[in-house]
Amino acid sequence: MTPAPVRVAMLAPISWRVPPRAYGPWERVVALLTEGLVAAGADVTLFATADSTTSARLVGTVRRGYSEDPGLEPKVWECLHIAAVFERASEFDLIHNHFDFLPLTYSRLVDTPVVTTIHGFSSERILPVYRRYDGHVAYVAISDADRRPDLSYVATVHHGIDLDVFTPRAEAGSYLLFFGRVHPDKGAAEAVEVSRRAGVPLVLAGIVQDEEYFAEHIEPHLDGEQIRYVGAVGPAERDRLLGGALALVHLVNFAEPFGLSVVEALACGTPVIARPRGSLPELVADGVEGYLVESVAEAVRAVRRVADLDRRAIRAVAERRFSVERMVTEYLAVYERVLGASANADRSASRS
Repeated sequence: MTPAPVRVAMLAPISWRVPPRAYGPWERVVALLTEGLVAAGADVTLFATADSTTSARLVGTVRRGYSEDPGLEPKVWECLHIAAVFERASEFDLIHNHFDFLPLTYSRLVDTPVVTTIHGFSSERILPVYRRYDGHVAYVAISDADRRPDLSYVATVHHGIDLDVFTPRAEAGSYLLFFGRVHPDKGAAEAVEVSRRAGVPLVLAGIVQDEEYFAEHIEPHLDGEQIRYVGAVGPAERDRLLGGALALVHLVNFAEPFGLSVVEALACGTPVIARPRGSLPELVADGVEGYLVESVAEAVRAVRRVADLDRRAIRAVAERRFSVERMVTEYLAVYERVLGASANADRSASRS
């Protein structure tokens, strides 16, 4: 007899819809994983904003993402959204939480196992929640670099991307690209400085998360030619910008848990010039998919060498390491392991 498909409650964030129209990295990963699981035969119910689109069953408590609708009170709708999942917990084999730490506090109120993908730690102040539920909730890291030594993990699963929506280009582009939040952590100002020193135009794409930083460090350099800012972009423009770049400049100033734009650049065959912070050494092999540099001066030297890298080989790396299919396979293995452990615990409890 064929075993019944695993019943998964997929708990998405509600800052943006799933998939996001433009910005929304967590929501983008949830969308890809959900669709991949459905294609693999899993029985998935997606808890997300009501305007989300999915081939899974959709449960939408809030009409739109609160980052798109300023009339919504985020905490109110976050609580109602999370409660909607846990009030139906008995309908599922497991709950897969992508909503950060708050759902962990519900996990002992239900018998359904909870898997939590930790998309990074926004602050040291949230760690007490993760420590309290360590061992009860199954934690998945998105990179080995983002594992905390005082927490236990069931696996590390790198994000996958839809390789079909990224067009590989064999020829090097003519501009540098910054793609991400305009914020000191992400190194937008450093990208501007690299562009100016190297004499290569720069395009900046992404939401402005720090208005003061943008006004002081980015806006004075915008001239429409050497330095351009194009704002947040949708999927088609993302593909065009990433594929047309000479290199993605990713000089982050923090230990980045996972660089989604880095992997997307690789899918276009575009090399990456990055600081070796956090997950970046796991994603970019120095001298192969790009260059790992410590300073603006080193980045400028890398710009002069980056056109020599083999863009076809870079795309091949993305296909081998960052496909949706690989991500789905690894998460199904996580589910099997968690459900097996839960069944063993139930049998032990029944014998005691």
